[in-house]
Amino acid sequence: MVATLTFRRTSMSTTTLETVAPGRALRIGLWAAQVVLAFVFISAGFVKLTTPIPQLAAMMPWAGQYSETFVRSIALVDLAGGIGILLPALTRILPRLTVLAALGCAVLQVIALLFHLSRGEAAVTPLNVVLLALALFVLWGRNGKAPIAPRQF
Repeated sequence: MVATLTFRRTSMSTTTLETVAPGRALRIGLWAAQVVLAFVFISAGFVKLTTPIPQLAAMMPWAGQYSETFVRSIALVDLAGGIGILLPALTRILPRLTVLAALGCAVLQVIALLFHLSRGEAAVTPLNVVLLALALFVLWGRNGKAPIAPRQF
């Protein structure tokens, strides 16, 4: 667990040092958000990677209007984001990658929002907004409020 230090002035001439740990609710919320993001991104990536394009186009019309290479590349980005948002934090090996994955997932959702809005697909954007909010929450929380300490070997 990582703790932050805060300074508190107790009188004009003394300063005390106390350790403030992130709250349990915050840590639970961050883990829950990470698990949800990982599930959604890994699932979406797996579907986009393994489903034949004609079947995928029936679920997501845009998939039939772009090259298969583009669709499969988006699938790999989704998979990388889903794995990156959870695995480094779970293993505590390079946990800073979780913060970078959260940033990547947030950027991806902004691009997805703009993409869908430009195509007149506003009905599918609420999911993008929720995923963007969760990614920003993880980015904020794991970057400063409740970072994961790297494993000591």
